[in-house]
Amino acid sequence: MASGVKVTDEVVAVFNDMKVRKAQANEEEKRKRKKAVLFCMSKDNQCIILEEGKEILLGDLGSTIQDPYHHFVNMLPLNDCRYALYDATYETKESKKEDLVFVFWAPESAPLKSKMIYASSKDAIKKKFTGIKHEWQVNGMEEIKDRRTLADKLGGTTVVTLEGSPL
Repeated sequence: MASGVKVTDEVVAVFNDMKVRKAQANEEEKRKRKKAVLFCMSKDNQCIILEEGKEILLGDLGSTIQDPYHHFVNMLPLNDCRYALYDATYETKESKKEDLVFVFWAPESAPLKSKMIYASSKDAIKKKFTGIKHEWQVNGMEEIKDRRTLADKLGGTTVVTLEGSPL
């Protein structure tokens, strides 16, 4: 079921910026790159928009944010739905990798109307996010707070570190 919700150009631009990593990026550009970002519905439920102030920049890592995954989990609202992009950095037994993960956050405690709107609008945002390899629907904090759950999504038992921390 399609909801008729539109995805704003700003959301698409953020996705494209996160997807395309510039190898020649200078330090300032790297600092402004997004590690994670949340998207929400506009007040009138007509558009999917960038949620104001809900992002993690690479420049924040280490200085103000020690564990980006833990910080990302804490950005999620306990009683409402969201869409998110998380740029996961991990190592397998063979190599280092970075992949974008599309997260559909729909906690059990969210209002039914919110869950229905977000669920019916998920295809609209997914169509704009071409090339996403990992999609993860999460229904509660107990599912997402353990970084091993994300590691399982990324490659299961082959993943040995996530965000520089061993599993």
